[in-house]
Amino acid sequence: MRGTMIHAPGDIRFETLDAPRILKPTDAVIRTAVTCVCGSDLWPYRGLEPLGEPHPMGHEYVGFVEETGSEVASVKPGQFVVGSFATSDNTCANCRNGWQSNCAHREFMSTCQAEYVRIPHADGTLVATEEVPDEAFWPGLLAVSDVMGTGWYAALAAEVRPGSTAVVVGDGAVGLCGVIAAGELGAERIIAMSRHEPRQRLAREFGATDIVTERGEEGVARVKEMTGGIGADSVLECVGTAEAMRQALHSARPGGNVGFVGVPHEVAIDGQELFFSHVGLRGGPAPVRRYLPDLVDRVLTRRIDPGRVFDLALPLEQVAEGYRAMDERRAIKTLLKP
Repeated sequence: MRGTMIHAPGDIRFETLDAPRILKPTDAVIRTAVTCVCGSDLWPYRGLEPLGEPHPMGHEYVGFVEETGSEVASVKPGQFVVGSFATSDNTCANCRNGWQSNCAHREFMSTCQAEYVRIPHADGTLVATEEVPDEAFWPGLLAVSDVMGTGWYAALAAEVRPGSTAVVVGDGAVGLCGVIAAGELGAERIIAMSRHEPRQRLAREFGATDIVTERGEEGVARVKEMTGGIGADSVLECVGTAEAMRQALHSARPGGNVGFVGVPHEVAIDGQELFFSHVGLRGGPAPVRRYLPDLVDRVLTRRIDPGRVFDLALPLEQVAEGYRAMDERRAIKTLLKP
């Protein structure tokens, strides 16, 4: 088959690779319908994470079941499935508590920018749709496999409630999906922090009521000004940088909450400052599997359309251009079709 490999910062190649096969009786192999480039893929692409040896890329996927192991019971060949970027058996204590992204047998998907993908723990990781959805739904369902599920978790971790004020730090795909999530959870005011006009427009269309273009302490001051000098009830941190985390923590009111889902890079939190702020803090890899049935239904019933974060669609073989476009901020998120 053909798939994506990263060899060095900025060096993405589409190569002939060994086709995946069933290695354990709990595995499935899917044929990729669509996949994509994630903002977190840009960390190694930009040389901000150690690479080591060349390795496959990609952790977002929807597709058709090709083959299943002997112990797989919940999906069968021919079905259209959506899965999470983190595998889960969905039976361990952590999974039963709703934290499938911390499954005792978790594996992080990392080979999905390819024509075929092996899915470990298929019964607990994959959710099949009742029938094969129209291709118009595929981008939205693909978003559910990570960025929409992650934005949803950010909003829940920040305890967005009906009538509340929410701030979203980050205007990438996760932040934009966080705007959708905040609206679905009933936020009355949604402040999107963005300096990029195309992303501001999409944030507005997704439900943002206000846009703040300032960053850092200037951005915090603007949020405080807009909230009577107090700060927001809920803040969604969807970037992962030290500046974004400071901005999020300082934008929350005393007693407010920050949900952080940006993979942290050089983020350090001052314990004294957090202690006296009375701000709650929760984050981590989103337990997307917990939300999949609900979010898949919201997409298929047209209640939400997170697939609109894909503003560039390319053949999978042009994956290197997809990375370049996102790195240069010519695209929010690149959809790739085999």
